[in-house]
Amino acid sequence: MPDSLRIVQDDAVPLWELVRTAHVVARGFHRVFAEAGLTPTQFGVLAEIADRERAGAPSPSQAELARVVLLRPQSVGELVGDLVGRGLVRRDGPGGRGRRAGLELTADGRVALDRAWPLVRAFNAAESLGLDDDRAAELVAMLRTVRESLSARER
Repeated sequence: MPDSLRIVQDDAVPLWELVRTAHVVARGFHRVFAEAGLTPTQFGVLAEIADRERAGAPSPSQAELARVVLLRPQSVGELVGDLVGRGLVRRDGPGGRGRRAGLELTADGRVALDRAWPLVRAFNAAESLGLDDDRAAELVAMLRTVRESLSARER
């Protein structure tokens, strides 16, 4: 077999390793969020709204939420509609195309987020990743650099 076909064993193909790892992580998060009764993107939206509320910052727009959870603004509109329908988020104002509507967590939204956080933290704990705290922090920094670098190329 030519060396060019040995991708699965080649240390010089880090993004392929990342893809393989992402599949394992996605399966784990699927279990975590199924137990919490949320999807990863629902969790991301609830967490962003909660962070902004805690900081006293304005409610995020759909475009801002889209950037945070890495979706198109149209998809975030559907996602927010689902969260409103489940009673986890409340819109402050009419919203609609071109109009910003504030979003806030409901009591049920806080309960859902409080239920999910311990599960997310446990899944992300350094020891559960086979790392110590320093290496876990290094991994986060490297992954963030890769994501930002590749995202910048897409613009």
